[in-house]
Amino acid sequence: MAEAHQAVGFRLSLTSDGAEVDLSAPVLQEIYLSGLRSWKRRLSRFRKDILTGVYPASPFSWLFLFGAIQLACFLQLDPSLGLMEKIKEVLPDWGGQHHRLRGVLATALFASCLWGALVFTLHVALRLLLSYHGWLLEPHGTMSSPTKTWLALVRIFSGRHPMLFSYQPSLPRQPVPPVQETVLKYLESLWPLLSAEDFSLAARQAQEFLELQAALPQGYLQLKSWWASNYVSDWWEEFVYLRARNSLMVNSNYYLMAARAGNAVHALLLYQHRLSRQEFPPTLLMETRPLCSAQYEKIFNTTRVPGVHKDHIHHLCDSRHVAVFHRGRFFRVETHAPSGLLSSRALEQQFQRILDDPSPACPHEEHLAALTTAPRGTWAQLRRLVKTRAAEALEAVEGAAFFVSLDSEPTGLTKDDPAASLDAYAHALLAGQGHDRWFDKSFTLIVFSNGKLGLSVEHSWADCPISGHMWEFTLATECFQLGYSADGHCKGHPDPTLPQPQRLYWDLPDEIHPSVSLALRGARALSANIDCHVLPFSRFGKSFIKRCHLSPDSFLQMALQLAHFRDRGRFCLTYESVMTRLFLEGRTETVRPCTREACDFVRAMEDGGKTGPQRLALFRLAVDKHQALLKAAMSGQGVDRHLFALYIVSRFLHLQSPFLAQVHSEQWHLATSQIPVQQRHLFDTHNYPDYVSSGGGFGPADDHGYGVSYIFMGADAITFHISSKKSSSKTDSHRLGQHIENALLDVASLFQAGQGLGGRRRGLGEKDSGPETGALSSQTQSSRAPTKPTDL
Repeated sequence: MAEAHQAVGFRLSLTSDGAEVDLSAPVLQEIYLSGLRSWKRRLSRFRKDILTGVYPASPFSWLFLFGAIQLACFLQLDPSLGLMEKIKEVLPDWGGQHHRLRGVLATALFASCLWGALVFTLHVALRLLLSYHGWLLEPHGTMSSPTKTWLALVRIFSGRHPMLFSYQPSLPRQPVPPVQETVLKYLESLWPLLSAEDFSLAARQAQEFLELQAALPQGYLQLKSWWASNYVSDWWEEFVYLRARNSLMVNSNYYLMAARAGNAVHALLLYQHRLSRQEFPPTLLMETRPLCSAQYEKIFNTTRVPGVHKDHIHHLCDSRHVAVFHRGRFFRVETHAPSGLLSSRALEQQFQRILDDPSPACPHEEHLAALTTAPRGTWAQLRRLVKTRAAEALEAVEGAAFFVSLDSEPTGLTKDDPAASLDAYAHALLAGQGHDRWFDKSFTLIVFSNGKLGLSVEHSWADCPISGHMWEFTLATECFQLGYSADGHCKGHPDPTLPQPQRLYWDLPDEIHPSVSLALRGARALSANIDCHVLPFSRFGKSFIKRCHLSPDSFLQMALQLAHFRDRGRFCLTYESVMTRLFLEGRTETVRPCTREACDFVRAMEDGGKTGPQRLALFRLAVDKHQALLKAAMSGQGVDRHLFALYIVSRFLHLQSPFLAQVHSEQWHLATSQIPVQQRHLFDTHNYPDYVSSGGGFGPADDHGYGVSYIFMGADAITFHISSKKSSSKTDSHRLGQHIENALLDVASLFQAGQGLGGRRRGLGEKDSGPETGALSSQTQSSRAPTKPTDL
């Protein structure tokens, strides 16, 4: 989601005041600390595993093994081959009456050792099985004999009822790709974007890097991959997110939409309860291959605490309250009673008390949260003052399970003007008013006065699929399980014995007022500069694309390339995020969809002399190339995270690399991301399409670029969320939306002609109003034959 902006915007060399950052720590020390943090997380997870049962074994399996050995001893059999007798000799001699106790202890120790060895063997076997990625490289719809055998073995070794974190000890580590392959893939991605002269320069820089500098940083990355859990994820979190000094608003947050309120807070707390008990099954690909679940640990009770040079993530094991903001005032609402979680009706009662509270905001309180939108170094210095004068209030906000903003204005889809209302809805969720979100919290639940709601999510702690998983559960639980009574209230009865929500007071000095005002002006200027557009596309969807035997994601990415070319008249570096959670603590990798094959297809679409079959053949080649890049990225063979890690090591080593500096300076004018639907069993999307989240969006990665996210809503609809900056004369979110719709229909028409699908009513009709197809064809780049990177 918003990671593209951070990936572009991170500047390792400068602090917030423009001074040079001295990364003087030895690289070996940094690698050691990375591994130390990894081992601490492993020990913490192991402690929790002991409490919940070591997977794929369990305490009952130990009892069964102990009982079987005891039975064998009773039958005068020795399954230990004499080891238990040796254990007895080591144990203290407590006298004849305790001789039987020594035998039981020896049996227990032997059973524990044997059980531990079996569990370790299962983990190793499962890790080896999960290291196989051949299934990713097979053509869609086919499965080889080795893959079938692999699937069967994984199911055998995986057990029957895995919990959310059960697979963590068995997940393989993300491999470090060969540096030569990474550099060649990088140069290949530059083919359609550079002139022949610029490409030759890039190739020479790459050659010099490979010959003179690459071996040393590559060796350090190999060392880190052996010692730490993941060779890149912790540095990605630190340098891309936590060291970023710009505002979190728009730059490091994203939003998710929905259409109801009421029971949402209770549903979120139910999710938190089930998460703490690991009652969710792990996410599986092909119903067999597990994904890493590490990011789920920081959904709740998490705050990004600002620092002068670097932020840090503060996570509490538990929190029994939420922080609520309404009309410039802050409240602490307890979420648990002595008997357990408060009912949804009791929570509604507490929120209604806040809405009915007539007390005004205190001086400097109404716009205080605008400080969380300030540059991080500035907010870090001001936070010290706030903590000194209002420690209790600050602790209540930062220590809350999450933040709730009760907005006094109605927002959401309206029948009178659906297009404009959806755009305003997206803008309100992404930026708000600049002072009504605590952007440091892991997420803020926004509830508007007309009952519509949404999420604003801080990006550093996890990626979109994690918050999306929580949001899907929340909407399904709120709609289909909790429900409402006939009078519109949450089901249940109010609890008059509950104390009033606690008002939080901020005793702040007058000298903080200019800083609050300055932060608010900056936030409002940033908010006013963001252009959000939501495009619901219902002409066709995933079902039609699958009937064409194509990947839906690749289909849309090629359509986006066509739409962007028509919008800007040129090709651009494109960012698509893809998960690397096949590996332990994996986060994301970048796919570069603007390939040579994609450009050939786009040119063919703009060339009136090309026939439909020719365009269709080029489209299939472009889709195949995109699929190959996507699968390589998922299997740890991507380009950008490896180059990023090499750049970080080079900075620690004080290596001056023109090649890595060029990679670091690239600008992503088109940042894209798909929002996955992960829990289809929760929704019947065919019969209840109105209950599905319409996805979410993020800010543009570049001042003259676009941010585009999309979600497949059921089988026959797609929703796009497009953002750009109004200050740019080169971009217009609504204009790009028209191009996207036209591009989708033009691509679909290739299959209508080639496969006889014109009879389908959905999606293959006349174009809506918008720029004529091919209107920008005169601006097509001149064709050339660049030097191939394999010439290196």
